[in-house]
Amino acid sequence: MLTYLLTRLLAALALLGCAWPAFATPQVFLVQNSGWMEPFYADPQSRFKPLVTELALAVAQPGDALVLAAFNQSLPGAPSPKALLSAKVGEGTRAQVTQALAGLDTARKPGGALADTDLGEAVNAAIAQALGGKDGIVWLVTNNRNSPNNDQATARRNREFYELIHRGGAIRTALAFPLRMPVEGRHYRANGLMVYAFAIGAGGAQTLERLLAGGSIARIITEPPARLKPLDRDTVRLVPRKVEDAPGVAFSMGQGGVLRADVASSAVSPSAKIRWNLENTMYPYTILSASLSARSTLGGENRPVTLASRHVSVLAPGKPQPLASTLQLPVAKLPSKWSMEAVKSAGSAYVLPGTIEVHLADQKLALSQGFRERMAALFPGDPLPDIFVPPAQVQASTAMLPIEVRVHYGMAPLLAVGGGLLALLAVAGAAAYAWMRPRRAYVTVEDELRTMHARTGTDQPIYDKAGNEVARLKTTLFGHQLTDLRQGAQVRLGR
Repeated sequence: MLTYLLTRLLAALALLGCAWPAFATPQVFLVQNSGWMEPFYADPQSRFKPLVTELALAVAQPGDALVLAAFNQSLPGAPSPKALLSAKVGEGTRAQVTQALAGLDTARKPGGALADTDLGEAVNAAIAQALGGKDGIVWLVTNNRNSPNNDQATARRNREFYELIHRGGAIRTALAFPLRMPVEGRHYRANGLMVYAFAIGAGGAQTLERLLAGGSIARIITEPPARLKPLDRDTVRLVPRKVEDAPGVAFSMGQGGVLRADVASSAVSPSAKIRWNLENTMYPYTILSASLSARSTLGGENRPVTLASRHVSVLAPGKPQPLASTLQLPVAKLPSKWSMEAVKSAGSAYVLPGTIEVHLADQKLALSQGFRERMAALFPGDPLPDIFVPPAQVQASTAMLPIEVRVHYGMAPLLAVGGGLLALLAVAGAAAYAWMRPRRAYVTVEDELRTMHARTGTDQPIYDKAGNEVARLKTTLFGHQLTDLRQGAQVRLGR
């Protein structure tokens, strides 16, 4: 059971939670201090504590909640986990973490023997109590052994840890970083340790993905992460190599793994033959065999992607295999080069987003031999690598690959529309000038020639010599005319 120390930690977290920003992601660090960890604490050359410090500072962002706790195995009179630090990350966090770890040493049972370990107990406590059921990331730093005495309960605790990772709904993503760190103490020696990262909930998974993509973890841990979970999605990636029989169409990879199809406005081909590299993104697993199928969703069109091969075998991480396909292009959904969308996109590109979904059925996975050998060298005799055995129920996976169809219209539509607008403006300007310009009219009244000036749209009176109105002069765009002519009046247009 948890002691008052963890209870005090939870109370502190509740108080801190009021001040945490809504976007902050709690980070919980569980540091093992059971008997098997003795050389990591006793060896004067050990880089164990500095590693924990630097990793915590690399992944926890300002404003995040940072929880640091030591764990072994809870016993009456010897509680676990034990709170070391709970704080909001800020300028003084490095000193706080360093100080909290400085006094940490291997724990002992009430009788004096070195403490055993229960990994599952520690992770469950972090999820249920430290995070309080909310999203976050739990980091577990361990020598990867569950009991120094190899008692009969060790196998059971290993199975419980396996079930927690693979079948537990709270853990969305589980990664493992096996690290080489040779140390030697009075009782034991070790070659390395394991750092686990468990993303809790959707928010934790998004944060962990962001940390991986941004290189925050890689600055401290240069080893690639081994994926424990998920094994049913984001398992493969398609990287384009060549496009055939589709003039004006080119494929490339953009930021964030987005596949870009650059299409010229003159391209009319309804499909493109694409040669890909199919890559396995599930290090350290090899896809021994699987059935392949794919579909594309572009411009509201959901169509199958024709694959040259419907099967894949022995696809190892870092060793891509060629795959040819025929992808239907949404030519009918692309705007005409004289459309408003084309005019708006002139000089840049009109973007039509979509996805390519790759499905693997009857999926059979196996740990790569190189990873097995690495684990055996770092953790000789350790049964815990069994957690890397893929669950039997994971027999299918799906990879969603975002795609953007980018149509390049050039400047021609904009220039054409601009030229038309300029022509219209010129006509309008000419019409306005013609409308506003005074126009000369000759009128003969009683054999007297008069010169009058009138603007388009005006209507002026005409008087005889006696001062009587005898007619009116109406001016239009098409000329002058006499109206309201008085009977018997001697008035005419012209000389």
